[in-house]
Amino acid sequence: MKVTQEKLPASQIGLEIEIAPEITQQTYDQVIKNLSSTANIPGFRKGKVPRQILLQRLGITRIKAAALEELIQNGIEQAVKQEDIQAIGQPQLRSSFEDLISNYEPGKPFTFSAAVDVEPEINLTQYTGLQAQAEEVKYDPTQVDSVLEKERQQMATLIPVEGRAAQIGDVAVVDFKGVIAKAEGEDPDAEPTPIPGGDAADFQVELEEDKFIPGFVTGIIGMNPGETKEISAQFPDPYVNQELAGKPAIFTVTLKELKEKELPELDDDFAQEVSDFETLEELRKSLEERYQKEADDKTKTNKQEALLAELLKYVEIDLPGTLVDQEVDAMLTQTAMRLSQQGLDVRKLFTQDILPQLRERSRGEAIERLKRSLALREIGKRESLIVTPEELQARVTELLDQYSEEEVDEDKLSSMVENELLSEKIINWLLDNSSVELVPEGTLSAKEEEATAPETEASSSDSTAESEAEV
Repeated sequence: MKVTQEKLPASQIGLEIEIAPEITQQTYDQVIKNLSSTANIPGFRKGKVPRQILLQRLGITRIKAAALEELIQNGIEQAVKQEDIQAIGQPQLRSSFEDLISNYEPGKPFTFSAAVDVEPEINLTQYTGLQAQAEEVKYDPTQVDSVLEKERQQMATLIPVEGRAAQIGDVAVVDFKGVIAKAEGEDPDAEPTPIPGGDAADFQVELEEDKFIPGFVTGIIGMNPGETKEISAQFPDPYVNQELAGKPAIFTVTLKELKEKELPELDDDFAQEVSDFETLEELRKSLEERYQKEADDKTKTNKQEALLAELLKYVEIDLPGTLVDQEVDAMLTQTAMRLSQQGLDVRKLFTQDILPQLRERSRGEAIERLKRSLALREIGKRESLIVTPEELQARVTELLDQYSEEEVDEDKLSSMVENELLSEKIINWLLDNSSVELVPEGTLSAKEEEATAPETEASSSDSTAESEAEV
């Protein structure tokens, strides 16, 4: 079989395949023989249909099409094997099938064109001495105080209050009924519009401004138990119920009972109540270490992301469609699994109408992920970075112990762990051989906003100009 190769875009190899005359005749004859043994033609037993009758009844085009399908499939498989091509995905026929039927004559040479995807060539113009900036996330000591205070609030005892008015920090028990405030020009005698779900009895609300819509809690401050009052409030915009977003409201509120929180002392007893630690000092130290580690991990992630983004500037890869489609499939599968774990019905979210849109929107991220992973793999090869059997076994054993009560496919786990450890090793090598400058948190995001602002203004100006031109 004669095969001519041609390099095509998107990491494809074009194949022009010429099949010998004896093969085109043999395949054609075998197809007729097979059809003769299976065709149901009145007046003839299966396998006894004369060749001419079969050709008349089934039609020469149908028989040639069946023969062509075999010739093409077998031809591509043999060509790939003969040329030692490491193909990925399904081959694609480049010739028109209709033209092939017209040109196909059994007993004569048959030529057609196909294409196969292959692993892409990775061109890394630079991967050492990279320079990037990343935001440094610093540990905030007030986080520990906030966590402890939140725990105190949750453990608070509510004590009835008498002889004073409501103040910030109290817990109020109220009856209320809300209506939409009338706008200017509306009939003052008309009945106000009730707010859907805007009434309740014995409703307990913490007197903190962020606990209800703006104005509601402020209006309760200063009220005494037994007092009824009209309170003006405003629904925020945006709001869960879009029909209420931004609208002013009036609530008729009766303060029935007032309570204040009695908070537990921040001491060793409190620490034992909310944790496994014996002392408050031990609890504080544990929280400090936890939040310090979180800050360090976020900083490291920022450094890695900044470095990988810089690396992509020096990566040239002509990705084949097969790899992109596989990566999109993997991304959507991961998303579906995550949503399913959250209790959502994936079948309703991933409908046949929505899937094409989701796939198209995912392509950009899929391409970036592929470029990253392939570039890292190439660096690993060039620098001979590997995961040792001891490193792999140690991590696998750790995970098996962690999930000892679950069924785990050890082969899949081992493969996944090896990929993760190798990626981690390569990224650490990159960090050691590059320079990442740490800048204060928020610095880079502020620069990005400044950079996009002029584009937005320009885009707005262009749109205005186009509108004026149309007018």
